[in-house]
Amino acid sequence: MTGVINQDMALDDVLGEVRNRFAAANPGSRAAHDTASAVMPGGNTRTTLFYPPFPLTMAGAEGCRLTDLDGHTYVDLLGDYTAGLYGHSNHIIRKAVESALDGGWNLGAHGEREARLAAVLCARFPSLDLVRFTNSGTEANLLALATATTRTGRGTILVFEGGYHGAVLTFAGGGSPVNVPHRFVVGHYNDLDAAAALADEHAADLAAILVEPVLGAGGCVPATRAFLELLRRKATETGAVLVFDEVMTSRMSGGGMQELLGITPDLTTLGKYAGGGMSFGAFGGRRELMSMYDPRRPGAVPHAGTFNNNVFSMTAGYVGLTELFPPQVSEALFARGERLRTRLGELSTELRWTGVGSMMTVHFQREPIASARDMRPTPELNELFHLDMLHRGFHLARRGMIALSLEVGDAECDAFVEAVAGFLTDHGCHLASAV
Repeated sequence: MTGVINQDMALDDVLGEVRNRFAAANPGSRAAHDTASAVMPGGNTRTTLFYPPFPLTMAGAEGCRLTDLDGHTYVDLLGDYTAGLYGHSNHIIRKAVESALDGGWNLGAHGEREARLAAVLCARFPSLDLVRFTNSGTEANLLALATATTRTGRGTILVFEGGYHGAVLTFAGGGSPVNVPHRFVVGHYNDLDAAAALADEHAADLAAILVEPVLGAGGCVPATRAFLELLRRKATETGAVLVFDEVMTSRMSGGGMQELLGITPDLTTLGKYAGGGMSFGAFGGRRELMSMYDPRRPGAVPHAGTFNNNVFSMTAGYVGLTELFPPQVSEALFARGERLRTRLGELSTELRWTGVGSMMTVHFQREPIASARDMRPTPELNELFHLDMLHRGFHLARRGMIALSLEVGDAECDAFVEAVAGFLTDHGCHLASAV
């Protein structure tokens, strides 16, 4: 894919040219989107994947590369928003899932695979004495909050602006009309004084403090150690349950950000890659909290889910964690991401790359970012960067998020740094006038 944009053009005109170039290069994806729009609202069943003028439709993938309906190949830097840790069509996971097929599925019974995966998770994550499985990170967070409210008899949940804990637990801009109806109090991320004040104000009814150790959808902004230590202390003082949403950040070490920082929550939620690329979620934590689900106990709290222990997620998750992503591999991936983000940050002061390890997001601003309040909205520049990277053969999130898979190596990282440098050469004047 080739094409040159005139640097003397205004940003709006440049965007028009880039959109036209994209549309002309992808007639197959346009047709697929038109067909899908007849049976799904906007041709879409996962809002975050949509972008105008129409999203690419992928026809296949292998390793760290995607191929669309028009035959264009892209280096996959999105990694399905951290779920695609193992890349595409990993032969070890595929072999394990195929072997599981031989034993049947939809068993409607206990199997050995769920206990095997649970043992690995409990051994790796400091907070996990006991764990239960779900079908997504959203569901895991819902169950974690249900655990907290049921156990404490309270109803208020402290969350943070920019937090994303699933489709019905999102707090970008303060909240979403489809959020579940808990009594949410929304604090400012990384603001110690404000968080302490909110915890104290609502102490009598505070059931849980729910936080991502690194904002994921909220811009890959890491929490400071002091902020998370404060939340740990306030949860203990008020009798609230501290929940770390590690659905994305569990990849940062063998035991997630909690192990990396040495701060142990009461409950942890997991998802994304931890099911080996299959639909998966998990919540777990202190024995005294999780034991309420023990069906051998009088008055046990029920927790159902037809596919909680499905053989594919249980098998793929175990093989992925033990054979493909042991702790030493997580450390190597973390280091690779740190190197890449450092190199990208050295290219220009007008691009700010936030993140930790293998998760990062580009922001079009010079000012530092510690919370969602610090981010400047730059939709035109985000669109320009996204379409330009697709043009150069790199697939990442529209909002500028990257999540490296194990299949992304030094060659792909080098090529991406070169592509971003090319973007700056071609569009530096547009950045300078807008940032």
